[in-house]
Amino acid sequence: MTKRIFLFAALLASTFCLYSCANRLTYNVKPQMPPVSHEIWDGLLKKHVRSDGFVDYKGMVRDSAELNNYLHLLESSHPQRIWSKAEQKAFWINAYNAYTVKLIVDHYPVASIKDIKNGIPFVNTVWDIKFIKIQGEEYDLNAIEHGILRKNFPDGRIHAAVNCASYSCPPLRAEAYVADRLESQLDDAMRRFVNDPLRNRVGADKAELSAIFNWFGGDFKKDAGSVQAFVNRFAETPMGEGAQVSYLDYDWSLNEAK
Repeated sequence: MTKRIFLFAALLASTFCLYSCANRLTYNVKPQMPPVSHEIWDGLLKKHVRSDGFVDYKGMVRDSAELNNYLHLLESSHPQRIWSKAEQKAFWINAYNAYTVKLIVDHYPVASIKDIKNGIPFVNTVWDIKFIKIQGEEYDLNAIEHGILRKNFPDGRIHAAVNCASYSCPPLRAEAYVADRLESQLDDAMRRFVNDPLRNRVGADKAELSAIFNWFGGDFKKDAGSVQAFVNRFAETPMGEGAQVSYLDYDWSLNEAK
């Protein structure tokens, strides 16, 4: 009798363990979700970003409900392996830009994005504020740019796609990045950035480049062998072999349309 009771108790314990363990595994695995539509973000960009990349933040504030609707979409669907690389890459580029705009909208008016960290304890920069929550995961802007985009999708063109809401940043594109046009969009973004005299001045004998090409020189060297070779892929007037290269001071004032 004692032996039967012991076996019965062991069977119950085993059954309970299998049930509870299965539940824990199901709870921890994120449900598969289809790629997010970027239609709302695309509409906001077309409405509030000028052709030169400067942003009507007052308009973004007025349409903050629409911006929040788009962010809720992002928060509901973490990129997954079943998504194509282009779908994942477009998601994170759009997320970086949309959450950057969200920071400005929530603190508007502000002279510079770098001012937003003031008063927040234990935060080195605005890019370290953990305010992004996507399907249970928490991120800051640095995590998206450096821990995801640069790490998992190495591509120098990304530096012309992500926008830090500042005058010297590559212009914010007036449309969302989408998987089926991502390659042409990234090429166009870098071409516009390299040939924009407000941010780069490239000539055959002399080039004054954005500080981005200095800060992230390793990314461009991986792509093309050297910063010069990378820039020349997109420059209307390529640098000659002996061209003198210097880097421009970075202006962190808000990229607001006036």
